[in-house]
This record gives sequence, C-alpha cells and structure tokens, in this order.
Amino acid sequence: MKRRTLAIAAVTAVTLALAASPASATTTARPATAAPAVAALAAPDVQVSNVQAHLAQFQSIATSNGGNRRAGSAGYTASVAYVKSKLQAAGYTVTEQTCTSCTYQGNNVIAEWPQGPTTDVVMFGAHLDGVSAGPAINDNGSGSSVLLENALVLAQQNPTMTKRVRFAWWNGEEQGLQGSKFYVNSLTTAQKGYIKGYYNFDMVSSTNGGYFINRLTSTTSAPLKAYWDSLGLSPEENVEGQGRSDDYSFQQAGIPTSGYAMGASARKTSSQASKWGGTANAAYDPCYHSSCDTTNNVNATGLNRSADGVAYAIWDLAVGGGTPTNDFSVAVSPTAGGVVRGGSTTATVSTATTSGSAQTVALSASGAPSGVTVSFSPSSVTSGGSATMTVSASSSASLGSFTLTVTGTGSATRTASYTLTVTGTGSCTGGQVVGNGGFESGATVWTATSGVITNSSSQPARTGSYKAWLNGNGSTSTDTLSQSVTVPAGCSSYALAFYLHIDTTERTTTVAYDKLVVQIGSTTLATYSNLNKATGYTLRSFDVGAYAGQTVTLKFTGTEDASLQTSFVIDDVTLQAS
Repeated sequence: MKRRTLAIAAVTAVTLALAASPASATTTARPATAAPAVAALAAPDVQVSNVQAHLAQFQSIATSNGGNRRAGSAGYTASVAYVKSKLQAAGYTVTEQTCTSCTYQGNNVIAEWPQGPTTDVVMFGAHLDGVSAGPAINDNGSGSSVLLENALVLAQQNPTMTKRVRFAWWNGEEQGLQGSKFYVNSLTTAQKGYIKGYYNFDMVSSTNGGYFINRLTSTTSAPLKAYWDSLGLSPEENVEGQGRSDDYSFQQAGIPTSGYAMGASARKTSSQASKWGGTANAAYDPCYHSSCDTTNNVNATGLNRSADGVAYAIWDLAVGGGTPTNDFSVAVSPTAGGVVRGGSTTATVSTATTSGSAQTVALSASGAPSGVTVSFSPSSVTSGGSATMTVSASSSASLGSFTLTVTGTGSATRTASYTLTVTGTGSCTGGQVVGNGGFESGATVWTATSGVITNSSSQPARTGSYKAWLNGNGSTSTDTLSQSVTVPAGCSSYALAFYLHIDTTERTTTVAYDKLVVQIGSTTLATYSNLNKATGYTLRSFDVGAYAGQTVTLKFTGTEDASLQTSFVIDDVTLQAS
C-alpha cells in the first residue's frame, strides 16, 4: 500500500452489475446484502503452503538484491521474472507493459487465461513492488502471491469459462499507483467497457489484521463478501485503504471495483479485537513499510482465507457448467482462549454448507502441546451445524501460546485456527511486577542509555519528577530502556501498560522517520513514530498472558534520523497480574 492518501473526488456510485456476456443467459444482479450464492462449480481449496512458498521466493529475491523489491530495483525486476515464468509455464498469455511515466520505469505483468469471451472480462490485481526499507512480504508480496497461486490453480483445473479472467501485477504503486494508472490510461474506451469488475488485493496477511473489503456494500463486492460471510468473519469496509491502492485507478475510470485487505498502520479497535482476535490499539501491521516486513510478518490464517476467497470469486464470476459440488466451511468462535494447568476451556465450532448439499463433517484438531487434549461434542455434524470444542490441560501441560488447527473432514478438508495460551496452576500471586515503573528511583532496576531516565523539566513527567526520555536529539541516535520481569503463573489477567508522550518537530504526515519499538520477550508489541505525536500522555496497554510463568525482558528502543527531533517520553510502566 502506498504511503500517502490521495485526495478523492466525489464519484457517483457505480452500480453496474457483473453482467453476463451477450452470448450467455440473462441474469439478475444480486444485491450486496444477499445470502452467499452457490457458484456453478465449487471453487477449489487454494493451498496456503503454496502461497507461502511464493512469499519465500520473494524474500529470497529481496535478500539477494539489496534487501528490497522497490520499483526500478534489481529486486523488482527479479520479482517480475519469477511471476512471469510461473504464468508462462502454466499456459497464460503474458505481457510485460513498461510504465514509461513511472518514477522508476518498470514493467506491469498482465496475464490472461485464454478462454472465455474477450469482451467480458473480470480482472484481479495486486502491486508487485515494495518500499526500499525491506523485502515487502505483507506489503505486497501477500497479495501478489495469493493471485499467482490462484492463477496457477485456475490453469491446473482448466474449467469451462463464462468470462475472460485477467490477472495483473503492478509496478510503482508505492510512488502513487503509477503502474495501474498507466495501464488504465492505455486502454481504449471500448477496452475499459469490457472489464466488468476489477478486484484488488493489498496486504492480505497482516499479523494483527482485520477483514476488510473495498466498497463493501457494492454489487461488485458480493462474491468476496459471500465467502468471508460463510466463515462468520463479519468483514468491514476498508476505510483506511480508500484511494491508496490500485483499485482507485480503475474506480476513477468508471470500472466497478472491490478487493480484500487486512490493514496497514491504522490501529485495531477494541470491538475489532473482540470480533477477530489480536491486540486492540495496536497497528494491523506493526511492520508496515519497515525492515521487519519479512516472511515472519505473515498471518497464515488470513492469507489462507484471502486466497480461498479469491478462488471463490473467480469461480462464482467466471466459471460455469456442471453440477454444484458439495462443499462446506469451518469456523471457531472465539478464535483464541486460555487455560490453566489442570483446567479446561471451550469454544464453538460452526460449519456451513457453501455449495451443493449438506454433508457429514468429522471434526478433529492438531497442534496441541504436550499435556493438552481436544475433544468435540458431537464429534461429527451435518454441515450447517455446530459442536462444542473442549480444550483440557493436565497438571504438567506445556506452558505458552500455541496454534491449534481445527479440521473438518467430509467430501473436502476445511480448517480453522484457534490460539491457545496455557498458564501455570496455583494461586495467582498477582500484583505489579515492573520495578521502579515511575522512574522515581532513577536508574534503579532499569538498564538504559545514559541520560534516558531523567528529571529534566524540558519534558515533564506524568507523575512525580522522573520519566524515561528516549531520543529528542534531532540527530541520528538510538536509545534503549529495558528490565527483566518475571510474569507470575496462574493468573487470569496480565496487563502491561505505560503512558507515552510523543513530541516532534517533523512536519510530515505520511513518513515515519523516527520510531519507538516496544518488545516483551521475542514479541514486538507495537511500533510508534513521529506520526503518532499527541499533546500530553496517552495510555498504551497490552495483554501479555502468553508469557505467564516466564522471565522475559521488557524493552523500549527509540531510533531517530539525522534531523528534526522526535521525543518518546515514557512514564508509569506497569505489568499487573490478577
């Protein structure tokens, strides 16, 4: 996703349905709020492991080419070659279009499956370029890989087509949607009219992500929404991404658009965290436009749901003929839970018939750690029904957080993920475990860069006289603040909290020049920057129950570039167990 939101002119809502070609039977457009329709043939299950293999290739390409895949770089050129070679081997008609008006001249990759009427096209696109800060795996190796694997699956299945399917990978999105604008401007009026819908996929594996759809209530979005609705995800409008990715180029040309996204630097709300899991008040992607956007920055569950949703849309819109195949979906609610040693917890496993007729679905689970058992009541359901999943931990169960895979087996195999946190037994000792959290005892307990813990009046403390003041130099610097904390076992709540004041002289509203990274153990909880500046202190809080029973390091790292200061001022740090 590009850095800066474009000014969006008022555009009359496009209500054109994805019409059938003149040679096919006339159909009535579905309202966006209709129940999920059944595709003429059931869409295949796109294997997320294959999508991840493409991500690994993009990571390797970046590593071998200066660490990034920015437009105009050797990494971008190698990415184009990788995608093109896969598509040509699968039988696609592939065109490389040089974007001569792009800031960094590079090629768009356009691939067309050579079946279906050429005057009745549905198009699926993602930007292939990244930023120079890192390998750009979520932004946007994820969308690029989801589309590439869907293209390969379509070629392998080779179904009868009612529409022409065209895929695109764009150059120069990060410089202002340049590649997609160039492509759209190269089309004649008639060629634009042939495109009945454009679907965009940008950042579809954000680690703290949500489930967002572009133009959620439009007719165009109906197949994307239908699939995620079948999983019980209750997707929301992609407000953050409006005008910021390549669908905007098509929208401006009057072409109906939609697409999937899981979020960038905006913060997840409490209600979204309750609905989808994850951390409230933290960025959807904590590695957005950063060096840590690697293959470790991938939400495999979201990636899988996006890939399968694309397949559903392709089959729903462009594949015809045959008898509907019986198929179903599986979902778990809630998607995460905790259990103490010797205890148990429950969740509901729901199924739905997504095509054909209802069928018997056998339930099982994998990924449980030593000492944890998972059972289902009933152990099998008719699709459309639900079961209670019980997770029980023995007195010696392994501690920590684990991902359970819940599997439904019928005519196909469908899965859902559940995050389990196992904590110790015994009475909760509770209390506040951070030492000298208000810094009034100076550098006691904390390990910090010289001068960070201070009573300087230039930046007032929230309470008392002392606080931790990282950076604020107006020159290249790195400051750290850390201490080792022992998180007690057996408690039901583990809340890390601190107050943060960010003061900056940076004038940009789009570029994070100076950053503060908050970590506990091996987990990055949040990244703040000059873009988060605010008057006064703001309370930041996190659930750190995954570290119950462990001794870990709590660390704050501030980095500042060569000019214009940003001060990260921290006070009243607590980790309260209860």
